Amino acid sequence: MAQLWGGRFTKETDRRVFEFNASIRFDKRLFEQDIEGSIAHVVMLEKQGIITKEEKDDIVRGLTEIREEVEKGTLAITGEYEDIHSFVEAALIRRIGDAGKKMHTGRSRNDQVALDMRLYVRQEVLTVDGLLKELMEVLLSMMEEHLDTYMPGFTHLQKAQPTTAAHHLGAYFEMFKRDRLRLHDIYVRMNYCPLGAGALAGTTYPLDRAYTASLLGFEGPALNSMDAVSDRDYLIEFLSSLSTIMMHLSRFSEEIIIWNSNEYRFVELDDAYSTGSSIMPQKKNPDIAELVRGKTGRVYGALISLLTTMKGIPLAYNKDMQEDKELAFDAMDTVKDCLFLFTGMISTMKFQTENMAKSAMNGFTNATDAADYLVLKGVPFRDAHSIIGRLVLYCIDKNTSIDALSLEELQAVSDKFEPDIYDAVSLKTCVEKRLTVGAPGRDAMKQVIAMEKEYLKNRED
Repeated sequence: MAQLWGGRFTKETDRRVFEFNASIRFDKRLFEQDIEGSIAHVVMLEKQGIITKEEKDDIVRGLTEIREEVEKGTLAITGEYEDIHSFVEAALIRRIGDAGKKMHTGRSRNDQVALDMRLYVRQEVLTVDGLLKELMEVLLSMMEEHLDTYMPGFTHLQKAQPTTAAHHLGAYFEMFKRDRLRLHDIYVRMNYCPLGAGALAGTTYPLDRAYTASLLGFEGPALNSMDAVSDRDYLIEFLSSLSTIMMHLSRFSEEIIIWNSNEYRFVELDDAYSTGSSIMPQKKNPDIAELVRGKTGRVYGALISLLTTMKGIPLAYNKDMQEDKELAFDAMDTVKDCLFLFTGMISTMKFQTENMAKSAMNGFTNATDAADYLVLKGVPFRDAHSIIGRLVLYCIDKNTSIDALSLEELQAVSDKFEPDIYDAVSLKTCVEKRLTVGAPGRDAMKQVIAMEKEYLKNRED
């Protein structure tokens, strides 16, 4: 059992206590961040005259070799060490001798682990943002392709008004745009360096914390050492953002599952993103969409777990905070996998355009437009609403649609109907005359698509 402490103790730690206390099983994924932070720390120590140039050079060389060997697989991170910090420090001392013992000068594991996790999460924020951008690029391409693909829009999962696939997809584009904005805000807020905070009260060594922060790409040092080692707000915010991303993916997945059903047949999923049944040869199941929907709860669980862990912790560091990693790592991996696979699924998905248009025509989605038609003929809106309601009831009884009725049938309900009613309630007219910004009309959608293209072009952060 390799530990960084022990002088105060006269007995060996019980094996089960050691294993319960150890975190190397999951924090070993922080080895790159641990080495990056340690290199910056010793460069600063040498600049401040706390260690010699030769000692700094030996430490940096040793850390670089450790990183390269771990990456190549020639040096294994083993469970005999309590955590990744113990492993790196022990490997360094074996390699370069006493100079390695000076690496931890002016530093605590508390600010060390706070730094490692912050560096890791900062990179994860950028990675998730990049995956969201790739998804949005696919969505934008699909929007351009389906400007004239008519479909029913829904409220209460009932057909409401006609829209287009471009307009429907555009709603998710906006959701993912907000997700990226949240990630950007998190990055800005979290980008302050805890290194140099020590255990909780700083150190008597003349550290240059601003210099260390600049070496690691931070805006500056965290300004309160107690907060620096005990802050996990940034991780809670990130898990909250990941939960919102998963909520958006889950909503989208639910719609794809419905659209893929035999009753709707709006989409055809690619074979590469579907599975079959072990007993029913006709089945083609939307498993990726279902798994994305299912894994959403898994990410929510990580957020709730960390909120619950943090809610009763007094300042400053407590061992409870070791629980900030395992579920968080799983949530990050889950979201990245879901974004990657979901993007592949929708990029290969085919819209069944004829079925979508037929569904819009058969669901009285043009009823509001029929009422608006009567209003333009001088009928008060409330009266027009009542007239069209009676007309819909008539159509239901006859198993037909408004646009399939004869002019005589229409005029039997209201003498305001004229031959131009058929053009007024056609799918094309119902969609195209909606030209306000954000509406599904072709010109309005083209304007929005141009804006979204500019957004993706300019938003590289």
